[in-house]
Amino acid sequence: MKAMSSAPIGVFDSGLGGLTVLKELAQRLPNEHFVYLGDTARLPYGSKSINTIYKYAEQNIEFLLKHDVKAVVAACNSASSALLSFTGKDFSVPVINVIEPASQSALTTTITNNIAVLGTRATVQQNVYEQVITKNNPKVNVHSMACPLFVPFIEEGLIEDPLMNLVIHRYLSPLLATSMDTLILGCTHYPLVKKQIQKVIGSYVQVIDSAPAVADILLHKMGSGSLIANTEAEPQKIDLCITDINSRFEEVATRFLKPLSIGSLTATQL
Repeated sequence: MKAMSSAPIGVFDSGLGGLTVLKELAQRLPNEHFVYLGDTARLPYGSKSINTIYKYAEQNIEFLLKHDVKAVVAACNSASSALLSFTGKDFSVPVINVIEPASQSALTTTITNNIAVLGTRATVQQNVYEQVITKNNPKVNVHSMACPLFVPFIEEGLIEDPLMNLVIHRYLSPLLATSMDTLILGCTHYPLVKKQIQKVIGSYVQVIDSAPAVADILLHKMGSGSLIANTEAEPQKIDLCITDINSRFEEVATRFLKPLSIGSLTATQL
């Protein structure tokens, strides 16, 4: 039990986006250790088939299990969509997706029953958000918009670039004609341009980021005893593993996670 309590929590994504989830989890659970896997050699996931994404997700989870993690967070909407679509396999630890927590948060927020979702092509094509949301409340209208250029722009560090603002306006303009009062950021990269998105849609629309909702689930599991919290008095450790290492990743990861400290950054093969 002692070893299990101090075991890390695994988090994975195709690249940088999952760091937004990792930061939220590390800040909300300061006693827990984390191992993050960024599958940078195969990004982006959102333009690939659901079968390929599921295969990648399985490999990522198996990699994290080798690090003796006590839970895994799929901090990637495309991977979460694939995992929800292929529910046959059971893993030896809890695997938490980002779609169900964000959907539940949106359902408790909306007043007009009009929820919009921004996501990658893979996430939007699978209609997983719509399925999860309408299963819980059939009266809700879900308006989905694929934003394939968001991830490459963000990965290239063009967050503050005027072109980013043009792309955001281009994708979000059709949604302005809906009665949405809630918008789900259906990709963990998108919180990095949340301010720009909010400016386009207006302050009256509530923007839902999955990271706080995922942290709530982990805290609930620890409170209920279904996941053992770390009780060891030692500094938090955050280790990053990436499948294609480059100096820019370390620079950007350090900036994204600030003020948190990175324990190690290593290249790995799956």
